[in-house]
Amino acid sequence: MERIRTVLDTPLFTAIDHTFTLGDILIVPAAILLGLLVVKFLARLLTRGLVARGADANLVHLIKRIFYVIGLIIIAVTTLDLLNVPITAFAFLSGAVAIGFGFGAQNIINNFISGWILMWERPIRIGDFLEVDGARGTVETVNTRSTRIRRVDGVHLLIPNSKLLENTVVNWTLMDRLTRTSVRVGVAYGSPCMQVAALIEQAAKQHDAILNDPEPIVIFDDFGDNALAFEVFFWVNASKERDLRKIRSDVRFSIDELFSQAGIVIAFPQRDVHVDGQLTVVNAKPPKQ
Repeated sequence: MERIRTVLDTPLFTAIDHTFTLGDILIVPAAILLGLLVVKFLARLLTRGLVARGADANLVHLIKRIFYVIGLIIIAVTTLDLLNVPITAFAFLSGAVAIGFGFGAQNIINNFISGWILMWERPIRIGDFLEVDGARGTVETVNTRSTRIRRVDGVHLLIPNSKLLENTVVNWTLMDRLTRTSVRVGVAYGSPCMQVAALIEQAAKQHDAILNDPEPIVIFDDFGDNALAFEVFFWVNASKERDLRKIRSDVRFSIDELFSQAGIVIAFPQRDVHVDGQLTVVNAKPPKQ
């Protein structure tokens, strides 16, 4: 033991008015590893307890991040205390590093602060359906630097948090999951308009996913070039774009079936071609032999 203690007390170098020994160097990774394991274990217990109590997923995510930050700070302070290094010794050095880091990592700091704002104010939450720059998807997680979104086609997007705060983002499920959509159809001229409107309304009301309050509204939209244009507006409780597309498809199937039973023709592009019956004969000279 004396030999081991002698080896561990062997001085290696001196920095910040403190002589570091071999034991100091070996205890640092052990303390950090042990501290990370303890923080990870406690964070897992805390998360399980909050989930068991039915806490919101966004609140659990925020508390977990705060716990990790506090745990890392405690590990850093404890490690310096084990090395008998005062924190004030790093005051000047940390100030210089902070200035250089601030100039060189503005985007990273911006995204980091934006991530904490998103987790604290929660304008965007886990499970929300977003539309960002034409891409639509569901929020899977809000990290400190970026937010992971899964598009409707299954592709994952990593969007910087600052972009979600600085640009226009459409959150389809911010307040609720109610969404209004519509289906447009054109019928041939001469069709009974009142019956057409009644059949379209029937097709919308008989769908289970379409809400009765507010009830569907059928609009006689226009006298088109080739058809009488009708459009039905209705509200649904849908969370994803593919749900809306499926509901609109079901309504179109129902409209087509009801129109076929009633003998109403869905219009298609037509053009009337008028041929003048008078023909003009032009006398041409025979070719020279």
